[in-house]
This record gives sequence, C-alpha cells and structure tokens, in this order.
Amino acid sequence: MTGIRSGCAAKANVIYDKRFSPNPPDSMTASADCDTAAALAATALKAGRAIMEIYEAGFSVETKPDRSPVTEADRRSEALILADLERLAPAVPAISEEAGAPATAAPAPPRFFLVDPLDGTREFIGRNGEFTVNIALIEDGRPVIGVVLAPAVRRLFVGCGRGQAFELPMGDEMAVLNRASWRPIAARAARPGRLRAVASRSHRKAETDAFLAKIGAQSIVSAGSSLKFCLLACGEADVYPRFGSTMEWDTAAGQAVLEAAGGLVLTVQGEPLGYGKSASGYANPPFIAWARPEIVIS
Repeated sequence: MTGIRSGCAAKANVIYDKRFSPNPPDSMTASADCDTAAALAATALKAGRAIMEIYEAGFSVETKPDRSPVTEADRRSEALILADLERLAPAVPAISEEAGAPATAAPAPPRFFLVDPLDGTREFIGRNGEFTVNIALIEDGRPVIGVVLAPAVRRLFVGCGRGQAFELPMGDEMAVLNRASWRPIAARAARPGRLRAVASRSHRKAETDAFLAKIGAQSIVSAGSSLKFCLLACGEADVYPRFGSTMEWDTAAGQAVLEAAGGLVLTVQGEPLGYGKSASGYANPPFIAWARPEIVIS
C-alpha cells in the first residue's frame, strides 16, 4: 500500500454499472455539482485549520450520553461548517453529528447536507492523524457530492458525480476553487486473488475478520475515519467491510467520493446503502464498500 499520507494513483477508466448507476453523469450537472464541491472543500479547509489549532495546542475530552468522546475541536469545526452552509445554501437543511439528528422520525427532506465535523474523534485523541472532516449533499436518498478532508495527513478528496472524483492539493480556500489543479482519481480494477482490504482501526469486529477470511483478502490495512472509503477511491485497496455501528454522517461523504471513483457501497443484503433513514435515527446497517462492481463477492 502506498500509505495514508501518499498521493493517489493515476486515474483509470471509470466503469458505469447500470445496477447501481443507471445513467452516466450529464456534463452540465457534473460541472455544477463540482462547483458546489469546490465551495464545500473550502469550508472543510476552514474547519480543518480550526481542528489543527486545537490538535497542536492540546485539548480536554468529554463523554457524550452515548459514551462516545467529544472535544472542543468537534464543536468548533461544526460551528464553522454549519455557518458556511447556511450562507452557501440557506434553503438546504443540514444534519450534523454534534447537533444530532432531528428529534422526530419525520421523513427526511429530499435534499439535505450531512456533516461529521470531526470523524474519528478517537484517532484525534490518539494523535495518529487519521481523522477527517466530512461534508456531503444528499438528494433523494443518495450522496451526490462529498468532501473528505484529512487535515493532519494533508489529504483532501471530493466526489461530485460518476467519473468526477478528485484529490485536491492542500492550500487555502481560494486554491481549491481552481479546478484546474484537481487531480482525477479512480478505484482500481479487479486483481483476482490479490484483494487488499482496509478495516476500521478503532471498531473492528469478529464479523469483519470472518468476512475477510471468506473472501480471501490477501492483505489487510487498518485505518481510521472515512479515509477508508478514500483509500478505495484512490486505488490503494479493494474492499472495506463495516459490521459495527455507523451513522449516516460517518459515511455519506466517503461514499460519494468512492462512487464518483467507480466504486459502490452495499448493505449485506446487496442493496445500495441509502440515506435519510429517519426511522432509525439516521443509523446505518452493516455494509461493504467495494472498489469496483466486478469484484463484488456475495
């Protein structure tokens, strides 16, 4: 593996599989979505700078009612992101981890943002650098735009439609608005008998190990946060199984990047992982992320 701090491999051809993506992206729609992604990337960079200030200065850790940790960095990042989203798209509601899902199980709006202001708080506390800022736009239950920033390892990814996945150079907000500097990425083609898996560093379960043994994964790399989706999108791994609990804001941005790079994310029943699951409190079922449709193993 080239490493979490490395750049992605060169882009390969993206395969359109009609089971999961009935229509190739319309060029005008893709361009508009990538303009939106650029604005969201600028917002993520702003939040990332605030996170790194706290990361370097030191911080205290609190425990939320669900026993998960939270820090000042989570809260400051969320405040910056939500303020920017209100300015950029005041008519589009946002659901964010620290603010919490809506108190009622009313149906989700057809279009909304999902935000995880600091995905991988345990990695943040452990100071291994594998934490991210996640911002996604959901339309009709699908993540259509996603931004994943890993500020400590200086990697920034966007997905804005099939065939529109990129790794962006790290810089200031104005730099990411220059789309000429975006480098296309794509998930790698199947390599029979040479599957490389990426698994959760902090939440790995026995079911994960059983699944990886079943599919014959040749190597396994542990990583934190939504970086796991991005490693598949970059061509650095082939499969990411997740049998532990996740929420929609944990996965939406990474899924958008991976699907833009040619991959897909399926539940264990083989259905695309969808969004707006208000009845479950926006919790996800177990899922498996694949780099390419042709390597899916039942």
